[in-house]
Amino acid sequence: MPAVNATFTGPRYYDELLAPATFGPFAEDLAARWPQRLPGAVLEIACGTGALTRPLRARLDSSVDLVATDLSPAMLEYARTRSAGTPGLSWQQADAQRLPFADAAFAGVACGFGFMFAPDRLAALKEAHRVLATGGLLLFNVWDRIETNPHALVYAEVVEAMFPGDAQMRFRVPYEMHDESLLRGWLAQAGFRDLRVETLRLPVTGVDPVALATGQIRGTPRSALIAERGVAVEEVIAAVAAALQRQGGRPYAGHAQALVVQATR
Repeated sequence: MPAVNATFTGPRYYDELLAPATFGPFAEDLAARWPQRLPGAVLEIACGTGALTRPLRARLDSSVDLVATDLSPAMLEYARTRSAGTPGLSWQQADAQRLPFADAAFAGVACGFGFMFAPDRLAALKEAHRVLATGGLLLFNVWDRIETNPHALVYAEVVEAMFPGDAQMRFRVPYEMHDESLLRGWLAQAGFRDLRVETLRLPVTGVDPVALATGQIRGTPRSALIAERGVAVEEVIAAVAAALQRQGGRPYAGHAQALVVQATR
């Protein structure tokens, strides 16, 4: 996983303002796709603040253990604290490209919007394959192209216009795994079979544009990068919020689109 995740320091903004509007509905969908009973434990990669962890733990039978991992200590600790005392749930810091687990240790691997951030995405998928038992299930989602996620495109365009030519402020990495043929190729190279890829569009509605913009800025590493450049974070939030309101109104109404991927080891 990348340094941008490892240095992330805004889990509360991410969890309270960004995740419910954008990640949450897709997490509920992904969790609902899991069989309730599996012949072993499930591993979650890049759990973040637990947007997928919580509905996935609720979905799985109590006999199935869930191990949630993330590279970022801040994200992991926030998720752990929020779900403290949940039975059948354990936590471990882990890099998706070098998972600290034995071969064939899990019956399932889940990942909600995490594989996009691995510097070597094929290596991360190979690691997921390695830790899965034969017949094990891989279920994950990735964002579709940024043009199919209007709130993200507006955010990207506003921030990039405010910092022209600044490569660190270019916001496109999360939307780089949208190519279905590339996805299928990587999964096949990693050793997976029975591949299924589905496009899923869900509404983003009833959201305060200021809250959404705050989550997009303060809930991501962009806030630290903006501050480093001597620009007031609230100024950028206001610009993004105004653009979101022009696009989707107040409350904001739009949609988000992702690819849902299922494969078998």
